[in-house]
Amino acid sequence: MRAIRLHSFGPADHLVHEWTEDPVPGPGQVRIAVAAAGVHLLDTALREGLSGPYPAPAELPTIPGREVAGTVESLGEGTDPGWLGKRVVAHIGMVPGGYAELTVTEADKLHEIPPGLDEAAAVAMIGTGRTTLGILAFTDLGPDSVAIVPAAAGGIGTLLVQYAKNAGATVIGLAGGPAKVAAVRANGADLAADYTLPDWPQQVGAYLDTIGRRATVVYDSVGGATGRAAVDLLGPGGQHIVFGWSGEGLHDGQPLTFTDQELSERGITSEGVLGPVMLRKAGGLRALETRALAEAAAGRLRPAVQRFPLAEAAAAHRALENRATMGKVVLIP
Repeated sequence: MRAIRLHSFGPADHLVHEWTEDPVPGPGQVRIAVAAAGVHLLDTALREGLSGPYPAPAELPTIPGREVAGTVESLGEGTDPGWLGKRVVAHIGMVPGGYAELTVTEADKLHEIPPGLDEAAAVAMIGTGRTTLGILAFTDLGPDSVAIVPAAAGGIGTLLVQYAKNAGATVIGLAGGPAKVAAVRANGADLAADYTLPDWPQQVGAYLDTIGRRATVVYDSVGGATGRAAVDLLGPGGQHIVFGWSGEGLHDGQPLTFTDQELSERGITSEGVLGPVMLRKAGGLRALETRALAEAAAGRLRPAVQRFPLAEAAAAHRALENRATMGKVVLIP
């Protein structure tokens, strides 16, 4: 098969498109003919040998990628034969291997892709979608809500805007540059602002004055100066929901921190929502994945997807690192 392999840690050019042996499914496993493989910002850190929620690969060469969709084309011993020929999607977890024409994973990680949902959208929902719904478990959106979404043109941001609008909320989306701002506006945000412009807080503040309200929630994956300016637009009782801190650089962002006194004086809360706290709140990963796929199949959530050929995985990584992507980045073998 053809796959993307990493032989040494380093820049995107270290991702090599080459021939390698076909994987063989073991007991309880399936082999998937991959139609779409997800690319995550975390993949760029792991490529450099940095650890995060997942450890950096212990052995090289390795095939990156943990989100795949395609068709089950062979089974390991003892695997339910009903999976053969099914269109499936899976988050394959700690063991990578997604950037390839074929990949192997445990059958108990599979979800059948609902009719009418394509593989690229399914890949977006199995990772980005489940995280979005986990984040949303910490807020109760409705017509009285005013949500600020930094990074609103990204994979999670796109879905947050849609979900909040479906709930009747007023949504302010922030994005970098005219093209991304236009995409946020087209996605339904009531106001789309360019956070690369120095006067964006004043623009958003003027809009809030016009509608006579303050923000009730900030969904913050950015941190730094942008996150701080967004939090400054919260009214009393507002929520600061933290699920990242990408900042102005790729891996050098800083999370916002507040003293108890600051939060008390402002009458707001600030809460990190990733990890075990999300799983407890939302009922576990499997439940989030199932719900995310159902939301997409019903048309309530429509993931934005940017496709790259598998052979251009290095270009996909560079685009992510340069903030030149919109939506979920997906490789197509």
